[in-house]
Formats: sequence, C-alpha cells, structure tokens
Amino acid sequence: MFSYRRIVLKLSGEAMAGPSHVGLDDETIERIARSIQEVHALGIEIAIVVGGGNFWRGRSSTSIERASSDHMGMLGTVINALRLQASLENLGLETRVQTAIQMQEVAEPYIRRRAIRHIEKGRIVIFGAGTGLPYFSTDTTAALRALEIDADCILVGKKGTDGVYNKDPNKFKDAHKFDHLSYRDVLTMGLTVMDSTATSLAMDNDLPIVVFGIDQPENMVKVVQGEDLGTTITGDHK
Repeated sequence: MFSYRRIVLKLSGEAMAGPSHVGLDDETIERIARSIQEVHALGIEIAIVVGGGNFWRGRSSTSIERASSDHMGMLGTVINALRLQASLENLGLETRVQTAIQMQEVAEPYIRRRAIRHIEKGRIVIFGAGTGLPYFSTDTTAALRALEIDADCILVGKKGTDGVYNKDPNKFKDAHKFDHLSYRDVLTMGLTVMDSTATSLAMDNDLPIVVFGIDQPENMVKVVQGEDLGTTITGDHK
C-alpha cells in the first residue's frame, strides 16, 4: 500500500466514450468526475492525462503520414480535457487545462512550475495534447508528467478490464490476473499495460503504476484508500 500525496490519473479516451466506444458519453464522464471529486476530498493532489482514442488514434491511420495523424490525435485529447474540465467545475472543483501545443484561447500552455503551483493550491490540472510531439503516446505523457511534477504514482484507469492479465479476459476464460508485477515482467511478457516507452521511463525512475478498472469509477476511490484492487507495478515482484 502506498501513501498517496500526489497522483497522475491516466484516462483513456475510450473511458470517456461509455458504451458507444466513440465520442463522449455525458453520464460516464459525470460518474468519473464524481469519483475524482471524492479522491480530491481525501486531500490528494491530482493531475490528469487524457487520451484521445475515442476520436482518433494516430498510429491507426494508413492513408496519411504518421506525424499529421498523431497531431490529429493530440487535438482529440484537448477536446476530452475540456469536456472533463467542464464536469469537474460543475462539481465546484477548481481546474486548469494545460496543453503541450499552445492554444491560449482555450487552455494554458504546459509550464512545469505553473502546473505544480496550481496543484499545490488544490487545483486539478488536466494535461492535453500529449507531449506535443508525434510518435509519443499519452501513456508516455503520463509517465513524463508524473515525473516532472513529482507525483507518487500513476493510476491507470482501464476500460473493459479490472487489472492486468496474461491474455484478454474478455476473450479467454482462462486468463490470469496479476496482482503485482515488476516493470521487467511487463516488458518481457509484452503485457499491454502502458507502452514500452512509458514503462521503461517508470522503471528507470522507480515510479509505481496502479492499473484498475474504470468501468466502475468508484474503484478509483477504493484504490487510493488502499483496497486491494487491480494490478500494482513496481520495481520488485513479490
């Protein structure tokens, strides 16, 4: 069990899409926002990295070159960041959206010291537009931002699963769930937790990762309260 002071929550775009798997689902987002509110009420400082797969996945396009496709995906993450911000502010929480691509009419540019100051003041900071660079995923963004703001861990909210398995539990009844893994386990077994760049970055800096099921947003609160949910990834395999 970790003592959480400051966390980075990694939300996939699909987690915000609800049952349709594309676009935005208001009811799903409201449930996620209420869980974030509960975590915030525990005194935990929160930053959020959002993906954009509910709109566009850069690596999926075969008809345009990868850099342009990735930039399209980054814009999708900004849409998600602004939508989540709206729900959080409807609940009375102070938030800031910071983007790695400058678009000052709708969000602040990402500035590390400013982000930390917002968090210290109790604001929730939502990071959009990934790293601002093509070929880097929002998984890598989550690891990078967590290290930059000195977070204690990354919480990864996964849609369609409640942790890390050796194979897809939605397809194989004999899939085995891992309660604890090392970074090397994840890399050598090729497990789809976060991409290899993000996992390596976490490993090199001993940054814990906790993977849990976001289909029940209340799991987020249970995880930070120390309940044995999901899969924990650290430097040692116990």
